[in-house]
Amino acid sequence: MSKDAKITIHPQFKTGDISRRLFSTFLEPIGTMVNGTMYNPKHPTADEEGFRTDIIEALKKTGMPAIRLPGGNFVSGWDWKNSIGPKEERRTVLDPAWYQYYTNQVGHDEYLSWAEKVGTEPMYTVNLGTGDIRDAMAIVEYTNHKDTSYWAELRRKNGHDKPYGVKTWYLGNEMDGPWQLGSWEKDPRGYGNRTNEVSKVVKWIDPSIETAVCGSSAPFMDHFPRWDEEVLEQCYESVDYLSIHHYHIAPPGDLKALLGGSLYYEDFINTEVALCDLVAAKMRSPKKVMISFDEYGSMVRPLSPLNPGYGPHNMYRSHYVFNPERKYIMHDPDNMEDRIFPGSEMVHALSMASIQLALLRHADRVKIGCMTGGLGALCASNHDHVWKSASFYPFTDLIEYAKGIALNTAVESETFDIPGYAIDDNSQYPTKEGVPYIDAASAWDEDKERVAIFVINKSDSDEYPLTIDASGFEGYDKVCHKAMYTEDIDARNSFEDPDIIKPVDVGTVTFEDGKVKTYVKPLSWNVIILEK
Repeated sequence: MSKDAKITIHPQFKTGDISRRLFSTFLEPIGTMVNGTMYNPKHPTADEEGFRTDIIEALKKTGMPAIRLPGGNFVSGWDWKNSIGPKEERRTVLDPAWYQYYTNQVGHDEYLSWAEKVGTEPMYTVNLGTGDIRDAMAIVEYTNHKDTSYWAELRRKNGHDKPYGVKTWYLGNEMDGPWQLGSWEKDPRGYGNRTNEVSKVVKWIDPSIETAVCGSSAPFMDHFPRWDEEVLEQCYESVDYLSIHHYHIAPPGDLKALLGGSLYYEDFINTEVALCDLVAAKMRSPKKVMISFDEYGSMVRPLSPLNPGYGPHNMYRSHYVFNPERKYIMHDPDNMEDRIFPGSEMVHALSMASIQLALLRHADRVKIGCMTGGLGALCASNHDHVWKSASFYPFTDLIEYAKGIALNTAVESETFDIPGYAIDDNSQYPTKEGVPYIDAASAWDEDKERVAIFVINKSDSDEYPLTIDASGFEGYDKVCHKAMYTEDIDARNSFEDPDIIKPVDVGTVTFEDGKVKTYVKPLSWNVIILEK
């Protein structure tokens, strides 16, 4: 046993209201994400639209709040008008972002229909790369207008009489990235101005909607955060969210770098929040733009050779790749190859959950969070079956229990350091010192008289006695502790063995004089619930 760890929470120390969309997902037609997982007309469970109902039913049970779709890099080369109407008349087009042929058999209406069947809120990404203002006007009118107009009548003709009522619209995707079709990397003011005009006009078409402008695609961009500032200065008064993305990468075998990745997310969030407030001050505006962290992930990748001295050229040499040998691929939904995605095993599940706890700790400003790969986390699948991966349990715990108000969660525990490292020329991480092994966040649902404390033990060797001081919550006298852990960090669930990793009740927890006493296993996910 190592020395005790301690968590302190109090009802007077509130961070902010938790948005129901904080634990949402992201969908883009890459590989089999659409063709095979979501859509397969030949699957035994396929419905009349070709959607796999085993996937739909599994996702419905999770209560997945929202999903951002249909991308992603895909969107900046996609003309949504090619994807509506009779399927036999739709065009098969090139998707240069992912070097694939896209048949448009899953089109605009199908994406929104699928979201309706799952029972989740769609949040739509508009093409502001190769698309223009009229495209944005048309898609909002087609999707949401309830009275008579050309686009609304075309929607009715295509089989959907009632408006979809999409509330949240993303105005472009990663528009600062040199990899993006129609990138605005070199003209942030131009993109900010375009966003301002689009946001104005789509809100004049439907005043009930909200819009998001793209911030930097990662904190590693040479122009971060200057690019974001120049964009926001042009559109601050017309948009509601700043959309940001990041994918954390750790070297193979470096558990501390992988599990400590959430600290880099917090740095990113803190910078972007400060930037939004700086622009608000410049504009003398009382408005607060919120954060939508609508793509995030954690992964392991080998270190690449470095090319020092080239500066910005390193970014372009990574993305301006014109390979005549590369071929476009047609993804057959009935020929879905098996893949193992991050989050299948314990360590990756914890790394993703740690990012989600970081979002929860910033619930006052982060109002939307979309896990890339979140659909697989909530519903692992292959060509034939569905099951629950290790990531299923932390994700669904947060959907169910992280409600109400986020609380300031003070942690005292042993710490570790992460030496700085460079995965490649563009993904470089500074040193982090004094990282707590105990990672925690908490939520207070006053209506249900329930406090939920979420705890990750990032140590791969030490079990910690844990004390939670909740003495400020008078009348709360019931406690339960559920934990997920495994001694084999490479173990993963499968359809054949779906319960290798699953939560268990911790029977030794006590709650006396406002203090919870329990323990947390090495590399474990823990949910402690207090109730009256």
